[in-house]
Amino acid sequence: MNDRSGKYISNLYGKLEYKSFKPSSLPPKPGIIYDTYLVELISEANRQIGVLNGISKKIPNIDLFIALYVRKEALLSSQIEGTQATLDDILNPYLDDNKNQDIGDVINYIYAAKYGKEMMEELPISSILLKEIHQKLMKNIRGSEKKPGEFRNTQNWIGHGGSTLQTATFVPPNIEDMTDALAELDIFINTDDNLDPLVKAALIHYQFETIHPFLDGNGRIGRLLILLFLMNNKILNSEVLYISYFLKNNQVEYYDRLMEVRQKGNYEQWLKFFLLAIRESSTDAIETIERMQLLHDMNSDYIKVLGRKSKTVMTVFNYVESNPIIDIGKTSKELNLSYNAVAGAVSELVNLGILVQEKTNKRNRVFSYEDLLDILRKDTL
Repeated sequence: MNDRSGKYISNLYGKLEYKSFKPSSLPPKPGIIYDTYLVELISEANRQIGVLNGISKKIPNIDLFIALYVRKEALLSSQIEGTQATLDDILNPYLDDNKNQDIGDVINYIYAAKYGKEMMEELPISSILLKEIHQKLMKNIRGSEKKPGEFRNTQNWIGHGGSTLQTATFVPPNIEDMTDALAELDIFINTDDNLDPLVKAALIHYQFETIHPFLDGNGRIGRLLILLFLMNNKILNSEVLYISYFLKNNQVEYYDRLMEVRQKGNYEQWLKFFLLAIRESSTDAIETIERMQLLHDMNSDYIKVLGRKSKTVMTVFNYVESNPIIDIGKTSKELNLSYNAVAGAVSELVNLGILVQEKTNKRNRVFSYEDLLDILRKDTL
């Protein structure tokens, strides 16, 4: 193998012997080779993120979009790890009553993302911050017994069910090498250099996934790290990019390209894949925001025609835009409006074709904003 990206280290002896991967420090040596296609992808990815930032600045209700985008990224990132949950599950107004562990995975990701963004104002992106985010991610869900908020102190490995340290597809660094690699990654993340920030984000994600410092949740933390790094470096204005959209649709290739860096030292092919993911995810986010904005404008115009009733209806509509599945009782409490006022507004929204009553056996009626859900459900099933 090419040791540009690292080398395998023998551990233990005899029948227990296994080889773990010791990653080289970043940036790669020799340096990145920038062929014409890689340069084009860097330019295109940066341009699309610029367009996305521009759109997000101009939209007056961007916070509504962000609230939904964070939930979609959380869902997609969790689905990559095998979580069986849908967008409708995590938007359900009875979510607090749901004991589904898969939904808990997604909700924790949302909390972890919010916490990480807040903590970046106090801490640099580093091992300390990642451990705090991991604590939120793994709280009270499957894997919560696997040391939330702590780096592993045992060897882990990646492979098919039933694989061992000797037969695994990939064995991350042993504890000593992991500790050294994390310290080096902290330095790389926080050192000013001449690398394009998108290239640097790609290298950081690869390195973190290779170090695999937690017993569980590495994939979700690694993908969240991309978003936090881009926001911390002012490349992305807000959480309107969900790169897991592309990675989920190309999951096998995603893992294969990470492995090719480890096996052949070929960083360039990984960078091209990652930049393509950024470009395509940005393009998809732009199209989604535009569709959501058109839908908002069209339905707002319908509501204005209602005259004096439009104020309460618009208040409920604004709530529905960030909570596309509602029940009247919970909505009245959230908005501090009477049950009858919300029921009347919902009735008007149903008459306008904006809300649809779901067929359900529950005692409380549930209504959904189907046109918005149809936009958001793309690639989440």
